[in-house]
Amino acid sequence: MQIGIDSFAAAPSGERNGATNAQIINELIDRIVLADKGGLDIFGIGEHHRKEFLDAAPSMILAAAASRTEKIILTSAVTVLSAADPVRVYEDFATLDLISKGRAEMVVGRGSFIDAFPLFGLRLEDYDKLFIEKLDLLLKINSSDKITWSGQFRPALKEQSIYPKPMQEKLPIWLGVGGTPQSFVRAGSLGLPLMVAVIGGETHRFRPLIDLYRESGKKAGYSPEHLKVGLHSLGYVAESTEQAIEEYYPGYAEMFTKIGKERGWGPVTKEHFLSQNTKRGAFLVGNPQEVAEKIIRHSEALGGISRFTFQMDNPGMTHEKLMKSIELIGEKVSPIVKGNI
Repeated sequence: MQIGIDSFAAAPSGERNGATNAQIINELIDRIVLADKGGLDIFGIGEHHRKEFLDAAPSMILAAAASRTEKIILTSAVTVLSAADPVRVYEDFATLDLISKGRAEMVVGRGSFIDAFPLFGLRLEDYDKLFIEKLDLLLKINSSDKITWSGQFRPALKEQSIYPKPMQEKLPIWLGVGGTPQSFVRAGSLGLPLMVAVIGGETHRFRPLIDLYRESGKKAGYSPEHLKVGLHSLGYVAESTEQAIEEYYPGYAEMFTKIGKERGWGPVTKEHFLSQNTKRGAFLVGNPQEVAEKIIRHSEALGGISRFTFQMDNPGMTHEKLMKSIELIGEKVSPIVKGNI
């Protein structure tokens, strides 16, 4: 199993109010370097277009990290494909692949916010159609030297070559999903590896959807090795579970209470947080042994996963705390997981 980190590059807030955006971005790159040196397998950068995050251009952050790392896979988490030009996305990540000498991947999805739609002049009414069409074009670009294609939302292409080509034969493209059955079926039908974001509830409840993905892939003629499943969850590791909760909860509460106001949720409470951090809950906030055992349980509950990524930064987390957590994941969590799966 691959173990890694995802980051949304949280803007300065809380304990970080005195930091500049430049400092935050460069500290993030330092954390990617540390993850590489610590033996973690993958680091992903999200994409948002709002004040709370600094990851509007994830390929730029990943490219900066590529020049300072050697082994770690560099990916998006996720590329908001509905609001992007697939040609440009491919060019950006093919270039990243060249800079990193073959370590680029992307996870594509709709994203969890809608800010990109008005920003880029798109209609929410076209939410599904945009993604389906753009995914189709991206996959064609990734598998063909010359493209002839037409669609509703983008000018047609006729015998068009897209450059540069990546170092890898093809860019690995994962489909990032939440809880919509159609998305799981689509990923299976296309034979795409699946990255499941579980940020609440009990992880084992996603098993029927993952089974649906595998069944759809099998019907489409794809072998099991094509149908990889990854899991992205909120998590943080400290020397003790009490310390992990004490350090992680305040920033989590700040971030999700603010998001909740936009979406009609009630304020975050400590009781709710703790209910999500139980043995079966989606959060992985605790000591190394406890977190490793929980990853193993999640994998067993979902019929086997091949990748797990922690979403661990939030407005209340300092760079020093995040660095220490990455060290613990690399030194203690990852060896336990890989030694038992």
